[in-house]
Amino acid sequence: MSDLVARTGRLQQRYEAGFRLVAGCIPFRYRNSNEEDDVNFEKVVEVLMINSTSGPGLLFPKGGWENDETVEEAAVREAIEEAGVRGDLLDFIGFYNFKSKTHQDEFSPEGLCKATMFALLVKEELSSWPEQSTRMRHWLTIPEALQSCRHEWMKDALENGFCEWLAQNK
Repeated sequence: MSDLVARTGRLQQRYEAGFRLVAGCIPFRYRNSNEEDDVNFEKVVEVLMINSTSGPGLLFPKGGWENDETVEEAAVREAIEEAGVRGDLLDFIGFYNFKSKTHQDEFSPEGLCKATMFALLVKEELSSWPEQSTRMRHWLTIPEALQSCRHEWMKDALENGFCEWLAQNK
């Protein structure tokens, strides 16, 4: 595989009604329970979070949706760039509005963003990825992830988007 490079800049960024459009995902995997007396060996769901480059707490991979890609392609690209994972983008889990302090610009002076979030079943963890020098991966159970989320909208996406989707798709 050739070297991956993260996209930068705002030239191709999509906007709609004053909102910067963002795509992201909740990467997840199943692991077997390690409870020895668990005769059903229930699979435990773990989600992948990454550190924030601007403060404490953890995030799900997300970033700007650009003009030359679909929202699904943008979500997959962000998972590769920020978290170094590939997998199957399974389903849309919701739209989430938030305010970004770091992405205020002429098209969205208040930093308003609208994130389209998906569930991504991780199939591969890359040994090398574009943002590995500034991002660390953390596999967490859902309760651990809820405690670690930096942003309320991401907690909402996990608890009310992903968990509801997961319950319907077990």
